[in-house]
This record gives sequence, C-alpha cells and structure tokens, in this order.
Amino acid sequence: MALMCRQIIGSTASCAGWVGLIVATATNDWVRTCDYTVATCVRMDELGSRGLWAECVISPSLYHCVALNQILTLPAYVQTSRALMVCACLLGLPAMLLVLMSMPCVRLQNDSSAIKLRRSRVGGVLILLMAVCGIVSTIWFPIGAHQSEGLMSFGFSLYAGWVGTGLGLLGGSIILCCHGSSAATPSRENSFYYSRQGGTAVPLDPPANHAKSARV
Repeated sequence: MALMCRQIIGSTASCAGWVGLIVATATNDWVRTCDYTVATCVRMDELGSRGLWAECVISPSLYHCVALNQILTLPAYVQTSRALMVCACLLGLPAMLLVLMSMPCVRLQNDSSAIKLRRSRVGGVLILLMAVCGIVSTIWFPIGAHQSEGLMSFGFSLYAGWVGTGLGLLGGSIILCCHGSSAATPSRENSFYYSRQGGTAVPLDPPANHAKSARV
C-alpha cells in the first residue's frame, strides 16, 4: 500500500511538472525588459515581454506581439532554449505512459513485476531528463536576455517552467526511489525437502518430479 501511495504521488507530481513545462513552452511571458521603471515603461509603451516564440509590447491599451520567425538570426540562447523545451515536452509523453503502465492497478497481458519495474525505472529516468532540459532552458534564457537586452523582471512563463522543473525532479526521484528490487519469487533451485529417514534437508533436483520428491 505504501509503495502504491508513493507511486501515485510521484506520478501526480511528474504529470503536474510536465503540464507546467508545456505551459512555459507555449506562452511568451518569460522575461520583461525595460530601460526605466515599470510605470514609466508602461506609459511610454516600452515595456517588453520576450518568450521563446515572440516579442511583445505591453501597455494599458495594447498588447502586441511579433513572432520570432527568423531562426538564423535569433540569439543562441533562444534557439537552444526552444530546442530543450520542445524536447522536454516530447519526453514527458512516453515517460507518463510508462509510469502509468507500471502502476499496480494497471494489468496488461503477460505482465510481471520485473516488467513493471523496468517500465517504472525507464519512465523515472525520462522524467528526470525532462526536468534537466527544463532547468537548462529556464536558467539560460534569463541570463541571455539580461546580457543582450537588460533584464528587468521574470515573467509568468518562467515561473511556470521553474515550478514544472521542480515537480519533475521530485516526481522522477520518487518514482525511481520507491521501486527497490523486485519481490523475490520462489525458485525450485533453492527448494529443499525433508526426509524422515535421514532427518536432513536434501536439495530438490530441478527436473525431479514433485510427486517423487515429496517422500514424507
């Protein structure tokens, strides 16, 4: 029961982290740039919001975005953050499917505890890789924006990416740690039968028939 509870907690945290990374990737409020104070920039229509896919201008009556379509002219930190965040979103899908299929309440044909254990481990590793991609992107992007344009503050998308990354690390670690070695199944190689005649335990021959070996 405790193992299943840890699996559910890890899976829920991983799924929430994956959703957070998707939200961060899809929205464009990563960093906000301005050369003056916030009130002055809003009044002068110079408060900028930059994301992976567009640059926006924020003012009381206007919210205008320009898509970043010129891939070859984009800074390296934007291109790298795009690639890593897309990889993180794509890694989350097979990871969540593997973790879901490794749950004790899910039964597939010819399933065994060893197969479920392997699924869970692979899913946990993919979730940790997803979180690592999110960490690199959400740290490198604001540093690059600060060096090139002057960073004023972090945006909602960046916070969503940080939360998603943290939940992914937590969920992946729980999934990997809550699965110890698979429960040992009884093997006939380590079986013994007791004979009243000799009074000693005699190893059971693997190919021997049970009816012949059980001499009581």
